[in-house]
Amino acid sequence: MTNNIRWGILGTGVIARKFALGLKAAPGAELVAVGSRIEATADQFGAAFAVPHRHASYEALAHDPEVDVIYISTPHSLHKDNTLLCLEAGKAVLCEKPFAINAAETEAMIKLARQKKLFLMEAMWTRFLPAVLKVRQLIAEDAIGEVRMLMADLGFRAEFDPKSRLFNPALGGGALLDVGIYPVSFASMLLGTPVKVTSLAHLGQTGVDEQSAMLLSYAGGQLAVLAAAIRTDIPSEAIIMGTKGRIRVHAPIYCPVRLTLSRPEQGDEIIDAPFEGNGYNYQALEVMNCLRNGWLESATMPLDETLSIMRTMDEIRAPWGLKYPME
Repeated sequence: MTNNIRWGILGTGVIARKFALGLKAAPGAELVAVGSRIEATADQFGAAFAVPHRHASYEALAHDPEVDVIYISTPHSLHKDNTLLCLEAGKAVLCEKPFAINAAETEAMIKLARQKKLFLMEAMWTRFLPAVLKVRQLIAEDAIGEVRMLMADLGFRAEFDPKSRLFNPALGGGALLDVGIYPVSFASMLLGTPVKVTSLAHLGQTGVDEQSAMLLSYAGGQLAVLAAAIRTDIPSEAIIMGTKGRIRVHAPIYCPVRLTLSRPEQGDEIIDAPFEGNGYNYQALEVMNCLRNGWLESATMPLDETLSIMRTMDEIRAPWGLKYPME
């Protein structure tokens, strides 16, 4: 593996463009290839980001010998097939969240990566941002004592469009998979795997969840109170409560830059933790560090945790009767 890591991007949508921009702020990253199902789209993306290899199919990108690792930015419903395609071609993969539609798909993706001894990671970019690293540091330093409760949510009001990826079941639409993954992953990072899951949701006209509330309980009695929405504007922040104090993660929870540390008799301490670039560069740096060291997964976003999160997501939506066409 050379010092510079050569990236390919599979897909050309909004998130792909954000990641391409993020790579500009990641030293050692070279964006050398893009893959689309339409040649003109690949050419347009390539021109916008000065990408030399522009492929008119995902298969061509996967087999490009000049590419070390591929970032998958397609809709949720395609994550499994796209990841398997790239792994079969011998490529390391960073797959956008949610990692897959469900735990069964996740298991298949992880199984192939481990069989082929290839790097694979869920692109939960929030994990690698300075503010979230600071949260973990404060908790490790016992700043708020033992974490006992988490309240976290993420949501916005989108205009209803049955063809949009947010509302289309065939594309893995719904609040839980699109934005609920953030508070669920945040809870996993802090508290681990829940022992009991309770949830309620409102399913809209297309049958996907437009808003949901979740209550997770843990072996030590800890609780996580979570919410997600795509038709309701909610605070989109987190409050971590411990035995000695609490930490407020200011909105938006997916890319925070400010924390408030509150402890009895010590007042509130504002902690600013800005990020460089657009924030997507930090997960890219993690991937490149792993590749240079020959590691097959990230210690910060390990595959077993990704699988645990997807199992929790499955358990959350089971009572709703929400099944996707590919299931």
